[in-house]
Amino acid sequence: DSYLAPPRVLHPAFYGCFDWHSSVHGHWTLVTILSRFPNFEHRDAIIAKLQKNITKENIEKEIAYFDDEFNKTYERTYGWAWLLKLDEALREWDAPEAKDLQENLSPLVKLIAVKFDVFLDKLVYPIRIGEHSNIAFGMSFAYDWAKKYDKVLAAKIEQKASEYYINDCDCPLTWEPGGFDFLSPCLQEASLMQKVLSQKEFKKWLKTFLPKFEKNSDEFMEVAVVTDRSDGKLAHLDGLNFSRAWCLFEMGQALNNQKLIDLGEQHFNYSYDKMDSGEYAGAHWLASFAVYALQKKIND
Repeated sequence: DSYLAPPRVLHPAFYGCFDWHSSVHGHWTLVTILSRFPNFEHRDAIIAKLQKNITKENIEKEIAYFDDEFNKTYERTYGWAWLLKLDEALREWDAPEAKDLQENLSPLVKLIAVKFDVFLDKLVYPIRIGEHSNIAFGMSFAYDWAKKYDKVLAAKIEQKASEYYINDCDCPLTWEPGGFDFLSPCLQEASLMQKVLSQKEFKKWLKTFLPKFEKNSDEFMEVAVVTDRSDGKLAHLDGLNFSRAWCLFEMGQALNNQKLIDLGEQHFNYSYDKMDSGEYAGAHWLASFAVYALQKKIND
């Protein structure tokens, strides 16, 4: 009974969404918008909300939850990855308020980085599904952070990426998507390997991993269709279109392949045009995916 309490009590920094991770990447979205548009009309309201949530005291309560013996795997690794993204965004936000927010968040970030490292040591086989526990996604986001701020974790991710994926071939992209996917197992893996390999190594690896994909990408995938945006699982497919888009933008730019970029735009535009459907099943998280895809589109 002692574990039953509303989210605002258990997670005073990150609550108010359907799930903890959506609140975290909602905060990331707000920070990212303000860092790019410092004169945004809702700036003061957003900063007030960030300062109310990301306090030293609230983060201490979050740590107590994550460090509890029954919650050690909580939000592994999807929520962990987004927390590292939030820390990265706060570190790179050129605003006086950002420093205090990042310092408040830092103890939880350090705990999550350690958890990530320990988990990778235990994980013998990669998790390849198209939902939250996809390890290529988690490692990809964590690597963005770690290569700047945690060389030990960055090296561990490079090591494990090689162990998991270097010999993969003929990824069955035509089997995708699964009905509830919001991540592409094949493209998320490629996104990670593009980051940890040199460009020459990645090009060679990709030809084995996704043969003919560079020239005939539209034969391997079509935009995912969403039939009911009020259904939380089916709404995942809008997220898939955005996450596919950011992977295609990454690869298209690295390979100087306009066809991949165009395919990414098709995926992005389909779900962006319908993102403001008014259905909470998507409204509480899709903006984050759209913003991240836009960043990749402009190579930011």
